[in-house]
Amino acid sequence: MTRMRLLALADQEVDGLYSPNLLQHAPNVDCVLSAGDLPFGYLDYILTILNRPLYYVHGNHTQKRALHGSDELSEEIEGATNLHMRTVNYRGLLLAGLEGCRRYRNAEHQYSEAQMGRRAMHLALRLQRNRMRYGRALDILVTHAPPAGIHDGDDHAHRGFQAYLALMRWFRPRYLVHGHTHIHRHDQPRRTRYQDTTVLNAYGYQLITLDLPEPNPAAR
Repeated sequence: MTRMRLLALADQEVDGLYSPNLLQHAPNVDCVLSAGDLPFGYLDYILTILNRPLYYVHGNHTQKRALHGSDELSEEIEGATNLHMRTVNYRGLLLAGLEGCRRYRNAEHQYSEAQMGRRAMHLALRLQRNRMRYGRALDILVTHAPPAGIHDGDDHAHRGFQAYLALMRWFRPRYLVHGHTHIHRHDQPRRTRYQDTTVLNAYGYQLITLDLPEPNPAAR
């Protein structure tokens, strides 16, 4: 078994991370997951100090800046990997992502249930290939919005997606890491079990430790 330690972030800057104490708050981290709506400077700092890969999805609040050495504006994070509708194998850790939230106005990274369902089906084809290649489809699904009925809100903008429930039933990831729903009370749940998946609200930050099976030498 291979043990990995992950730093998951979403929505809210944490003073202890945006400081010289970062390594004390997040020691021995193998990679960073961002579930969206965090400033460029904050993520740049964490990426630089930890010197570990950063995988992310966009939230519903977009920002853009000039790419290094160019006048072109981009919302991507330089030196990091956008997981939206992609699968990534990082040292045996199988990751995938879906960005955004429910459509509540005409803006980027907002989707109807039908639109997100189509994106989930597109991702499902890639996850099925993972299953055939690695013997399992997915370890962590990173989303901005939560699944329907789990950690979501009563207002339309903060309702979760049914499509995420289907992905968890079909592919049984160890974790679904999301943001979007802010935590304001101590009794507000962060972790909820749905079948074989732990749904984790990464608001602020959370640390995840998980053991991965050794790679299959026959997998190609």
